Amino acid sequence: MELFASDCDTHEYWMREAIAEARKAEAIREVPIGAVIVQGGAIIGRGHNLRETSLDPTAHAEMIAIRQASEALGAWRLLDCRLYVTLEPCPMCAGAIVQSRVTQVIYGTADPKAGCAGTLMNLLQEERFNHRTDVVSGVLQEECAALLSDFFRGLRRERAKSADAAAE
Repeated sequence: MELFASDCDTHEYWMREAIAEARKAEAIREVPIGAVIVQGGAIIGRGHNLRETSLDPTAHAEMIAIRQASEALGAWRLLDCRLYVTLEPCPMCAGAIVQSRVTQVIYGTADPKAGCAGTLMNLLQEERFNHRTDVVSGVLQEECAALLSDFFRGLRRERAKSADAAAE
């Protein structure tokens, strides 16, 4: 596929990169959430959920991408950076996004249980903080939501099979 410069300017293009990260998590039986951080026209940080694999409750896709981007820039301030993530950030990730000064967050699907970019609360645009982040929601929402619902449907199926096998 030939890539044109304008293709890299769309939120959908970069969200597909985040979705590719989510698929990496899915491949290792982690909840499929992925993130990328973009500065200019380049990805400077990538991450996918690794909580189960690393036994680390902070190993969310956004946290991993933020660490990688900070290393790439040699700075903790991620100025002029956009973070693309398949699921709305949780309170921990929203706090890290504010602390790292990410300029814009673009997410795929809302998180009704922990979303802190507008669903339960909006930590990214809290006026009392010294930094606020622009938010764009719903980019490739159906695809991002399907990743999660398919994953959890598969888990429920596996658990039902295990329960049936144990009952026999």
